[in-house]
Amino acid sequence: MQKRFKKVEYSPDVDALVITLSEEKPKYGEDVGENIIVHFSKSGKPVEIEILDASELLISSVEAITLKARERAS
Repeated sequence: MQKRFKKVEYSPDVDALVITLSEEKPKYGEDVGENIIVHFSKSGKPVEIEILDASELLISSVEAITLKARERAS
């Protein structure tokens, strides 16, 4: 099985989740959604995903998954 993430780190003091995809250093970042920033290498390859207010995103994601599961079970 291919390992997709090099590293996943959560910083509770700032409620941020950082997912490292590559050993390459980020050169610049772009906002791709509310509180989500993708960092790219000099060559334009995505190397890191930063999720701000991560706990809020996780809670809303779990709620959506639970709702969908209940709908399918009905």
